[in-house]
Formats: sequence, structure tokens, C-alpha cells
Amino acid sequence: MTTGFQLGVIGSLALSVASSVAIVICNKALISTLGFPFATTLTSWHLMVTFCTLYVAQRMRFFEPKAIDGHTVVLFGLLNGTSIGLLNLSLGFNSIGFYQMTKLAIIPFTVLLETIFLKKRFSESIKFSLLVLLLGVAIASVTDLKLNLLGSILSGLAIATTCVGQILTNTIQRKLKVTSTQLLYQSAPYQAAILFATGPFVDQLLTNRSVFAHQYTAPVVGFIIMSCLIAVSVNFSTFLVIGTTSPVTYQVLGHLKTCLVLSFGYTLLHDPFTMRNILGILVAIFGMALYSCFSVMESKKKSAIESLPVLSQKPEKETEPLLETKDDSDIKKANGVTHEY
Repeated sequence: MTTGFQLGVIGSLALSVASSVAIVICNKALISTLGFPFATTLTSWHLMVTFCTLYVAQRMRFFEPKAIDGHTVVLFGLLNGTSIGLLNLSLGFNSIGFYQMTKLAIIPFTVLLETIFLKKRFSESIKFSLLVLLLGVAIASVTDLKLNLLGSILSGLAIATTCVGQILTNTIQRKLKVTSTQLLYQSAPYQAAILFATGPFVDQLLTNRSVFAHQYTAPVVGFIIMSCLIAVSVNFSTFLVIGTTSPVTYQVLGHLKTCLVLSFGYTLLHDPFTMRNILGILVAIFGMALYSCFSVMESKKKSAIESLPVLSQKPEKETEPLLETKDDSDIKKANGVTHEY
């Protein structure tokens, strides 16, 4: 792994955290303070502005658009748009505690899917760090766990579509050799379309209010514009992080954002905070530190193995020495010829 690539990954992670925390602050003011609760419709506007911004960027030659199979990009866009709508519905039909459990379940379900279908192997160290992380976030954020049939079904569908969508984001970028910007540019219109069509209905179902009948004052319009502009960075960094790392790493990063938002709410907005919240955040941060440490160690180990020289299976001279010395044996081991490990 080169230094340039490492800096790129760190930059994408930092951009994702900063933009996500910023949009949470903006949306909290928009929804709680200014009384604009139409989250699904707002998300469709986010994606529309993102597509328009990328369209202008490619026209100005900031990036080169790359054609992707139409069937693939349409299904991918619709899947991601559906997952966002289902997450909002899950929040509307479940308690806050059960919604947080839904978000926590995305990591183990993603690990399970990648293990079964992509044959990816996760070490015991990585699994342990993820367990510590999930335990910390659960302690910090999960309160009541009220179950209902419809809410449970919606949560299950939200988990499945979110996991598959994030795995596809990583897979498409790697297999089709497209950048995060190119994939987002191709898929954003379809994500925006499905949310734009269903958003007003979903929001009215959740809030008993119509987005079309809302009074759009100057502050409301101003915060909507600000939210949409920040969302361009959020959407771009999401695709960038998943493409350069993995869906699991992106979910770990998402829980870091949860801890930061909780901390922000306590320090600046004076939200109710208990020792349980503090303990949970500390445990979660410890789990994230373990995950980062183990991921870097395994990455270095993999790079070292890949850089080992390999002897040709057909040497130029097929004659063998009559007597193999100790030095000859050591050389063969160093080049991976021997089966002794």
C-alpha cells in the first residue's frame, strides 16, 4: 500500500466524518428548530443537487464520465434509493432503541454476506474488535426496545437492502474499474427519482403532514439549501470510502459519527447525557481503535506476502545438485519452494 493511497484513504475518511457530522447538525436545526420533518423528501433533493453538481463538474472536465451497463446502474440506483426509504420507514414505525439496533445489525449482516457470497475471510481479531465496537454503541445509544411486526419487517428489509447496496458499491467500483465519482454520477438520478416519487407519501405517512402544504420561510429555505450543499460532500465521500476501503469499514465509520453526534449534542446542545452514554462512547472508541489497528496490521502482512519473490516453476537448468547444503535449503524456503511453514 503506497503512501499516496494511504493519504487518500485517510482523506476520504476525514471528509466523510466531517461532512456527516455537519449535515446532522444542519438537519437537526431544520427538523427540530424550524419544524421541517420531511426527511425522505429532503434526501431526494440531496441526490438531485448532487447529480446536478456532478453534471456541471464533468462538463467543466473535472472528471471523465464512464459509461456503465444500463441494467446494472438502474438496479443499483433503485436499490440504494429503496434502502434509504426503508430506513426512514423503520425509524417511523419503531422505537428509537429498535432503530439503533437495526443500524447495529448492518455490520454483522454485511460480514455474513461477504463471507457467504464473496468468500471473504475475517480474522478473529477483526471480529473481536467489531464486537467491542457494537457493544459500545449499543450501550451509548440503545434505550427502549419495543417490538412490532410491521416495524420488524421494515427493519429487516432495510438491513438487507443497505448491506447489499454497500457491497455492490464496493464490488462495482473494483470490477468495472470506475471511480466513486463516476459511479455516483451514473446512479444518483435513479436514487433521486425513486425517493422523489415516494418521499412525500412516506413523509406524510410518518408525520401526518404534507410537504407541499408546508410554509417555506426564508430560514427554512436557507437551511434546505445548506443541507443540500453539504449532502454533495456526504454522498461523494460515502462512495469514496466504500470504494477505497470496504462496506464493513464504512459501517464502523458510521458508528464513529454516531458517537461524535452524541458528544456534540451533549457539549453544545446540552442534550440529556448519562454515565451510560459516556461509558458506551469510550467502549465504542476503543473498539474502533482495535479495528483500525488490526486492519492496518493485516494490510501490511498481506502486502508483505504479495511482495515476496516467486521462483519460476520451469528453471532454465533442470539439473539438481548432488548434495543440498543448508544454504540451498534456506534459499528455497525464502522463495516459497518448500511446503514447510
